[in-house]
Amino acid sequence: METEERISMIKDSVKIAPPAAYREKSYVKSAEEYLAKYQQSIENPTAFWNEIAGEMVWQKRLPTVIEGSMPDFQFFPGSAINVSENCVDRYAKDPLTRNKVAIFFEGENGERKAVTYLQLYDEVQKFANVLLSFGLKKGDVVSVYMQNLMETYVVLLACFRVGVIYNTVFAGFSPEALRDRIVNSNAKMVVCSNASYRRGRVLKLKETVDEALKGVDCVNQVVVYKRMPEVETPMQEGRDFDYDTLMASASANCPPMPLDCNDPGLIIFTSGTSGRPKGIVHAGGGFLLGTYAYTKYQLDLRPEDVYWNTNDIGWLTTHIFVLVGGLALGNTTVLYEGALDYPHTGRLYEVVERYRVNKMFSAPTAYRMMMKHGEEVAAKYDLSTIELLISVGEPFNPEAWHWVRRVIGGGDAVINNTWGQTETGGTPLASMPGAVPMKAGSCGVPFFGHQLDITDLTGNPVPTGTPGYLIIRNIFPSLARDVFGDRKRYVENYFSQIPGAYFTGDSAVRDEDGQFWVLGRVDDVINVSGHRISTMEMESSLIQHKAVIEAAVVGQPDDIRGLVPVALVTLEKGFTPSPELEDSLKKQVVQDIGTFARPEKIFYVEAMPKTRSGKIIRRMLREILQDGEVRGDVTGLEDMEIVNQLVKDINGKK
Repeated sequence: METEERISMIKDSVKIAPPAAYREKSYVKSAEEYLAKYQQSIENPTAFWNEIAGEMVWQKRLPTVIEGSMPDFQFFPGSAINVSENCVDRYAKDPLTRNKVAIFFEGENGERKAVTYLQLYDEVQKFANVLLSFGLKKGDVVSVYMQNLMETYVVLLACFRVGVIYNTVFAGFSPEALRDRIVNSNAKMVVCSNASYRRGRVLKLKETVDEALKGVDCVNQVVVYKRMPEVETPMQEGRDFDYDTLMASASANCPPMPLDCNDPGLIIFTSGTSGRPKGIVHAGGGFLLGTYAYTKYQLDLRPEDVYWNTNDIGWLTTHIFVLVGGLALGNTTVLYEGALDYPHTGRLYEVVERYRVNKMFSAPTAYRMMMKHGEEVAAKYDLSTIELLISVGEPFNPEAWHWVRRVIGGGDAVINNTWGQTETGGTPLASMPGAVPMKAGSCGVPFFGHQLDITDLTGNPVPTGTPGYLIIRNIFPSLARDVFGDRKRYVENYFSQIPGAYFTGDSAVRDEDGQFWVLGRVDDVINVSGHRISTMEMESSLIQHKAVIEAAVVGQPDDIRGLVPVALVTLEKGFTPSPELEDSLKKQVVQDIGTFARPEKIFYVEAMPKTRSGKIIRRMLREILQDGEVRGDVTGLEDMEIVNQLVKDINGKK
């Protein structure tokens, strides 16, 4: 990374201005306007967060805006606010918006329904009363094991309403993974679906819950929503209760509880890309303030928009930009259950066409999936409503970026590739879509009130164009407040490396235009004979090859060079492994980066081990290559079968 050649992707990137028609509708309409507002927000963060707070409904608002510093800080201490009231009540009580559709739901099986803000208001209050009827109180934890359903949103908003802390668990995790999260959060209740659709299969979630709860004594009740009434569902008398039965007798009158802005609101366990998952604690009111600001300015969400975030409720992105940020803006959103390319490869486009979606948020993995299925599939549908495509979760390679903009966005949609973490509760880096020129692969610019920097390990800034450690120098409302039950781990993981700063654990580069390029995790840098090589840079090079859909690079121990890069690639249809192809792939990396980056070996695999958010778990690849098996945490996996197949394939080719 020391030479210009090794960051050629960044230097050669082309600026693409947002279309004039989009700029006119944007909250921030020019680069000059962004820079002026950003500078003001850094010089006077109190004024910026006061401005955001002024757009919220408060039950009590005191004058103090910011108190303390990292790692102990508060926003609006002593003030009272309720997330549920801001996301539901204020729109349900307004005659102009009470009958507006809050959520369009579509199931993988074709089921469709719509819920207005007034209907959502009634349902949320009912389930809030269900929680209270079981004796749950402020600070108690509920584990929610459900897929993308209207009822899932009702449950989570009801928790916010009465101060109950929720922990969503991806509806696909194993009994062991679910048990770990239940026990580690000391949950008193589990709310689950009896079953879920996934690529035409029926996943019996209640059976997973029953297995997970064996030997667990902290859970007093299990509330079961029978998504599929026809599926036989075991119910334990005295512990298990039917969701619909409880709701039928619950009152639709439950006033929102006054909560301190800094009271814990939710726990989200990290996906386990680098070891034991952590229960990240976010303050409810702080999360609301931050996610509202991110969603308003980075997604330009307006009342007339129909917005679809394709991600699963088990991933924090959906909580940030839909459940809280989206609803707090009074948005109409699409909620989809199931696989995005099932029962046919045009399913995603079909949903966009049906609801006239104009803003869509997804992960690069999903966008690459669309690319894999080919543009002839997209051409069958009317996608002309698309104005903005947002991405988060992992690097968005330029080839896929340009394909998505051309094929899905009609060549003139704005693409906003963002960067954030579970711990940041949002995306501190993103484009201001109407103001900042796009660059394929860039993560944009710092958000208002967020002072990001790229430094060496002593905290000193590195020059423009030089890779370093990405840090955040100031506090913001949605920054994680703790690791549940492990304050020491919270402080050591995030605030001990560079005093006075939040250490992201990512490496990045700032270009001459002030845009940030996140290269990957700090531990995803390979030191080969003294050359520090970014795995993301090597992967981006491999993905540019016409034969490659996806690539992952990890370091393998070598007696002479310390570490050598080993690549794992998934091939496009029509390409098969051969000595000629391997030579071509290696030449691609040498041409783009240098001879020192040439992969020692290339493995061809059908799929990569990924988290539910679409991130490749490179730690597992290293373990398979070095030990022949996965030894560390596997609870963040989307599909264990992929790992089992990888172990067979790689061990058979060593």
